[in-house]
Amino acid sequence: MKEILWFRRDLRVRDSALLAYAKGEVLPIFIFDTNLLKKLSREDRRVSFIFYWVEELKRELCAMGLDLAIFYGDPVEIFKSLKKQKFSRVLCSVDYDSYALERDKKIDKIIPMMPLNDAWLIDPAQALKSDGTPYKVFTPFYKSLKPLWNAHTIEEYQPSTYLRKASFDYENTISVESMGFRWMRLEPFLYQSPFELLDAFKPKLNTYQENRDYFYLDATSNISTHLRFGVVSPREVFNYLRPLPQSQFYIRELFWREFYNTILYHFPQSQTRNFNALTIAWESNEEHFEAWCEGRTGVPIVDAAMRHLNQTGFMHNRLRMVVASYLTKNLLLDWRKGEAYFASKLMDYEACSNIGSWQWAASTGADAVPYFRVFNPYTQSLKFDKDCLFIKQLLPQLEVLPNALIHKEYGLKDWAMFIGDYPTMPIVDTKSSRLRAIERFKESQTP
Repeated sequence: MKEILWFRRDLRVRDSALLAYAKGEVLPIFIFDTNLLKKLSREDRRVSFIFYWVEELKRELCAMGLDLAIFYGDPVEIFKSLKKQKFSRVLCSVDYDSYALERDKKIDKIIPMMPLNDAWLIDPAQALKSDGTPYKVFTPFYKSLKPLWNAHTIEEYQPSTYLRKASFDYENTISVESMGFRWMRLEPFLYQSPFELLDAFKPKLNTYQENRDYFYLDATSNISTHLRFGVVSPREVFNYLRPLPQSQFYIRELFWREFYNTILYHFPQSQTRNFNALTIAWESNEEHFEAWCEGRTGVPIVDAAMRHLNQTGFMHNRLRMVVASYLTKNLLLDWRKGEAYFASKLMDYEACSNIGSWQWAASTGADAVPYFRVFNPYTQSLKFDKDCLFIKQLLPQLEVLPNALIHKEYGLKDWAMFIGDYPTMPIVDTKSSRLRAIERFKESQTP
């Protein structure tokens, strides 16, 4: 038997379904997919992150007596070429976004594929209610999995002992620059192993539930990007933290990720359409959208969050809720615009979680926030960044201002001479825009 092991979102040799299910002569590969890369800016940090960990994967496979062939191009064309070498099947980690599903259908016709559920704790096809229908609300979904999240460990995959390296030219001549991208310097923790990050997170578990919303604190695990690209598996994260006291709340967050994956699997149309089938008359103000993207809304917490995203590729979860509420409710702009912008910027972008979270904030999704709940950004900044530590770091123009003014709508209007080019007035009034959103959503509820 001669098999291709297509590493995609599973950049590791530990707990690897590919290495566990593989048999005989194997060709491990990774493809830098030009269909995806052509949509990215040449300074996209994710390319540098992926390249770094692909090279780590190559070293780890070599240590096992295998290797990794690295390609750059259209996967369909690459597999047409590989077919000539008589491979019997392709093993890969399954993905459920629309592009991946369509791509895999084409490749399956070239060489039979064996998709493996290696990026998730559960198989979404099996996550069904007693009547055979999928869950649409998180709490009953979570409760149904009690035997799993109540377990002390989840069995991890072990590599097959009968693997042989296929004969192939494994020399890697591809670089970030040769693909048309700039090598970007990443946040230092992105070069750390996931277990170093989890070790550093251990002392924070006791206060995680209380501190996780304070975005000026380093209170989270910092492994979201590693998890997204499979440098660590969700089983490994679960097994590493589950035995520790106070870990249950964090473990619950892992199951939100599972929930959104099951939603995308069972309701693929939710990737581009309102999950709850509402028809909302969104605004189409491009100037407002650009101001939101660039952090020029005149609302300090929103602008600081967006500038941090643009500069680093990261955004704290509390801030994601604040800026998403502001876009979809106060600016009344379509959630799909915000989702697409996040897709272009977030280091840890995960289609199912991002789509699910945006639909949650927009009150159009599964188990979504009620449409009349609109985050007040000034209340949020006062509660979670009272001393403006985060805001002033990202908006140094505001350093001279008293904190109370930053947490107050129209608090900047008389300070133009002190804050340079930063907007002194918000682009919309919080109260009136909230009422407009509620009325617009009420109209969409009418049969």
